Amino acid sequence: MPIYPISISPNDYSGTDTERINQAIQTAATGCGHVTIPRVNVAGDGARNIWLLDSAILLPSDITIELQDCHLKLSDACRDNFFRSANCGLGVQTIQPLSNIHLLGVGNPILEGADHPRATGDSAKTLGANSYGTDAGRAGESQTGDWRNIGILLASVENFSIHNLTIIDSHCWAISLEYCAHGILRDIDFRSAGNKIIDGVQQTLLNQDGIDLRQGCRDISIENITGYTGDDLIALTGIPHAAAMAGELASTMISGHNSLPVNERDDICRIVLRNIKGYCQGGHQIVRLLNSSGIRLYDIIIDGLLDTSPPEVQCYATVRIGDANPKWGGVTPLGDTFRILITNVIGRSRHHILLAGSLTDSIIANMICHGGENEPLTLQSGPEMASNVTLSNVVTSLVKYARE
Repeated sequence: MPIYPISISPNDYSGTDTERINQAIQTAATGCGHVTIPRVNVAGDGARNIWLLDSAILLPSDITIELQDCHLKLSDACRDNFFRSANCGLGVQTIQPLSNIHLLGVGNPILEGADHPRATGDSAKTLGANSYGTDAGRAGESQTGDWRNIGILLASVENFSIHNLTIIDSHCWAISLEYCAHGILRDIDFRSAGNKIIDGVQQTLLNQDGIDLRQGCRDISIENITGYTGDDLIALTGIPHAAAMAGELASTMISGHNSLPVNERDDICRIVLRNIKGYCQGGHQIVRLLNSSGIRLYDIIIDGLLDTSPPEVQCYATVRIGDANPKWGGVTPLGDTFRILITNVIGRSRHHILLAGSLTDSIIANMICHGGENEPLTLQSGPEMASNVTLSNVVTSLVKYARE
């Protein structure tokens, strides 16, 4: 029986940095299942402290990637993810389930966007007109964002973890999960502002959410999140669109979209958010819950949410539930968003808890609201869209403290 090493290093392979890392993963997948990306990149052109990626690192089942105080950066030639589950990609119409995928940071590993991103923003954003991208106007290249702009993209993965990362200047959502279950994301710091100085000019980079849980995500914990993002820090979004095949570039969702009606598989449920300390530099939401068109969102716990925005930034909402905009499917019927527990919150957003959709059988408790313009709970969609919702232990204050 062969004896496998404890871990595989990409420094033992040749080629581009991406090729070397993917070769190490392919070797590990047949043996020890563990790859270490070290701080020092010993390449053919000498040693350096950066790994430059020109395409995505692909993650199969039963793999652990240890990011050992390393710095991974997207190259200016890259229009792809940092990491993507190996079951999905361009033209892959059937996404087979994977399991046991782990990204574990040791020390201070960093994932950083390109100096000159080829594309930024989601699939509704036109390059150049809405969001920066050097592919703007380039023949043969998609002129909108898509799922390739996501930093870490997992689809149909069970039993996974993402631990201890700093993600800087993401090209779109930093982390996005689709139809994933039984996982944990923790100790992740975001540093994206919605814009970036490129060649001396401030450029707009839209849709820089931190973490997005999309259709079909369940049984997931998100803990110890810090920093700031250009868009929502954390979003749980189940928004079906027109039917589309998986692997197409017309969407930011690599799994495609089922034709309506949706079913139980599409629901987002049993999610815990705990110890969230951050804000949205772009002035949107810190946490957003959004479902529509029959996708249900339920059994969600938000416990410990601290708005850390500086005086010059005010988020629109600390927590926003639903949306009346027809673009997002309009207000959900009573009973589609239910059993939400929000507790232990300190915020200074314009709206503290904004109910823009419906909410049933839920509790909001233990809040300190300061600096905002509205009541602790804003019923934007009307009181008739809140049923059996209790609000308790709330302190509000408009006092300006000397050092705020």
